[in-house]
Amino acid sequence: MAQDPHQVAQLCKTLEAAKAKAKGKGGKKGFSCKKTSFSVDGSSGITVDSWRFNDWDYKRDDLPTYARGLFTTKRSDGTPEIAIRGYDKFFNVDEVPSTQWSNIARDTTGLYELSVKENGCIIFMSGLEDGTLLVCSKHSTGARADVAQSHAMVGEKWVKRHVESVGKTTRDLAKRLRELNVTAVGELCDDEFEEHVLEYPPEMAGLYLHGINFNLPDFATWSGPEVHEFADAWGFKKAQYIIIPSLDEVRQFLHTCAETGSWNGRDTEGFVVRCKKTSGDAAHALDWFFKYKFEEPYLMYRQWRECTKAMIAGKPPKFKKHKKITEEYLLYARRQLAKDPKIGKAYNQNHGIIKMRDGFLAEKGQKGSDIIAQENAEGNGDADDDSQSNIVLVPIATIGCGKTTVATALVKLFNFGHVQNDNIEGSKGRPQRFALAITNAMAVHKVVIADRNNHQRRERQQIMDDVSKVVPDARFVALHYVHEPKNRMLNDIRKVTRQRVLDRGDNHQTIRAGSKGQEEIVGIMEGFLERFQGVDTSAYPDSEFDEVINLDVAASSFENLETVITHLYNAYPGLLPEEMPSEEEMQEAIDFAMESQVKTKHDLSFGKTTHRDKNQKQKGPAPDQAVEKVLTLPQLISKLEYFSIPLSVTNINSILGSMFDQASPEEARMYRTLRQTRRIQGEFHVTLVHRASAAQHPEIWQMYTEAYQKAVTNKDFRDKSQLTPGLGPARVKLERLVWDDRIMAFVVRIYPATEGSIWLSANAITHVTVGTAKADIKPVESNGLLARWESGDESGGGIQDKEVPGGVILEGNVKAVFQRNFIPGK
Repeated sequence: MAQDPHQVAQLCKTLEAAKAKAKGKGGKKGFSCKKTSFSVDGSSGITVDSWRFNDWDYKRDDLPTYARGLFTTKRSDGTPEIAIRGYDKFFNVDEVPSTQWSNIARDTTGLYELSVKENGCIIFMSGLEDGTLLVCSKHSTGARADVAQSHAMVGEKWVKRHVESVGKTTRDLAKRLRELNVTAVGELCDDEFEEHVLEYPPEMAGLYLHGINFNLPDFATWSGPEVHEFADAWGFKKAQYIIIPSLDEVRQFLHTCAETGSWNGRDTEGFVVRCKKTSGDAAHALDWFFKYKFEEPYLMYRQWRECTKAMIAGKPPKFKKHKKITEEYLLYARRQLAKDPKIGKAYNQNHGIIKMRDGFLAEKGQKGSDIIAQENAEGNGDADDDSQSNIVLVPIATIGCGKTTVATALVKLFNFGHVQNDNIEGSKGRPQRFALAITNAMAVHKVVIADRNNHQRRERQQIMDDVSKVVPDARFVALHYVHEPKNRMLNDIRKVTRQRVLDRGDNHQTIRAGSKGQEEIVGIMEGFLERFQGVDTSAYPDSEFDEVINLDVAASSFENLETVITHLYNAYPGLLPEEMPSEEEMQEAIDFAMESQVKTKHDLSFGKTTHRDKNQKQKGPAPDQAVEKVLTLPQLISKLEYFSIPLSVTNINSILGSMFDQASPEEARMYRTLRQTRRIQGEFHVTLVHRASAAQHPEIWQMYTEAYQKAVTNKDFRDKSQLTPGLGPARVKLERLVWDDRIMAFVVRIYPATEGSIWLSANAITHVTVGTAKADIKPVESNGLLARWESGDESGGGIQDKEVPGGVILEGNVKAVFQRNFIPGK
């Protein structure tokens, strides 16, 4: 297939226009791309242009081409041509709508060709007009100033070695590729140059040819058998493949391989599935790829790597999966590190990682896939038989969840220690005295319940820090009453918990619903709900939990008790009596807890005269009425600061953790600095419009204030909880993470809910600030960072960016936020 110069010229023109957009201002643009020009070494002065889209733009439906790895050039007569053409960007199963199994079944046809994902870096090869062989990595060619050897340079050496092995030259290859108008695509696998997860010893190192694409705007590629024939003719190594006729058989095959993370006795990261996409027109089916990546044994290998690095740094290794085998591995690693200190230094530079792992596996006489299969068969991959004591159960709850009922029932059944924060009287040093009581109870009980709401991360950290000072081997288990996503769950939680609290009346140490007014009780409960921070095991301190038991606030105490007991029996064999309590015994324990009466009652003001008390001491209602002055709607609107979409802290932190879990130290430096210095935001939101920008965007500010007026119509302005209603649901897609050494932010896209309003943003680039390096760096600086990032301006320091994998879309609800010094209802 020859190139059409007119098509290529139009493609280049469109790309140039998109490049110009990238330098313009404003975030409500179409796609944009970056152009980088390279001189081709050894050629007659030929230059090539690399075109690079933002990763998230490949999910759009209006790109001029979806090639990932695209280089163009001009012939000596000025005619434009495609020099290198990579694959169309392809996605993992369920990463985008088109790769959901139901859509794959609807839109594709077999045969399905599954090629093994080799574990290296991609290399492209093609022939130029003057006979030069062009060798590129994904977005560059030739030498690079920042590294001793670029991927393209190492790839070129391997190409020369391969073609010479069959008596040919690189100019012969260039001539043949140009005659065919194709790009050869291979995987550079060379552990001496760069280690990845899978091992490639010297005899297996080289370039694995896995594709040959026509140099056309639309994607068209050779079949597996054709690629293998070409690889044999030119001396390349071959990526293995299998052809399967039906999609059902493909799914079964992938499921079977995923159980061990291997195929034909060899570990593999997964498969690229190549097929035809019909879109209803079988006569014009196009080449189309998707991928299926395996989790194991690669997660286990990465865990070993991180544990080894922690050990080298003198830190205790932390791991929750594959516990038994990981402990064996670490014993082996300690012996190796003790033999030769140079091993540790090389390991930290990412050399010798595979050798350490394979040495252990050789000593065990097993492959990684064997270990995974054995764990699956025995069901003990996460089992841990040690330390069946010094366990602290940490409820994470709000008022009315039933945590004390469950705790009292556990005490009745198993004689656990039970320390209630509400029984700690007096204000001085209260958190520390609570922790001291817990450690005292641990002296006589294997398990102690730290009965406090612990609804904020700082409270969980305080318990862990203070208890661990006295009992270093304490293990913490979260009893997590799930509240998130708040926009979907809080209404039901409010109904259930308010009913429980009001029904129990004064049978509580501090929240006495029988004596206090309902409005005051509800206000206290709302405060806890607003401050609640769910468990996020990807971030400190929640990453320190040994186990997390998720509980349903709306479920009965019996159901939650049963969940806790079942989880403890599975997670800690030998901790509890051999025979689990019967349903009758558990119900009796719940009944006992429900009938229990509190003995200690006190006021959390700890003797201080409150504003309310002062009012009650005065005669007549006038002073109290003056304090509770009800504002008018215009007064409320005048106190609005901004409108935003709050997002789940748990989800955001989990996404951040997964993005940097396998990142290099340099790439992860800013993120880890933010974590270690606790500079990651305590809450996340998308700012839609701020009062400060209302003058520049009056129509947007008016749109939101009108929505707010409509939402608070018929609300009781004396009730603080009714003054910040949701204005409507929204969906927020996290597309890219951008950062420098001062600030980090997600670039996001806002979508309406299924049948909701369209929510506009006054910001040039809609975003969510993640954190700032110092307290004097304000979150508003995200705007400047993203403006520099979009324009390609590096003058303010190096900017890094990273695609958010998986097309993550979070749900939220648009909210109004008042000025900080304004207390609604006062």
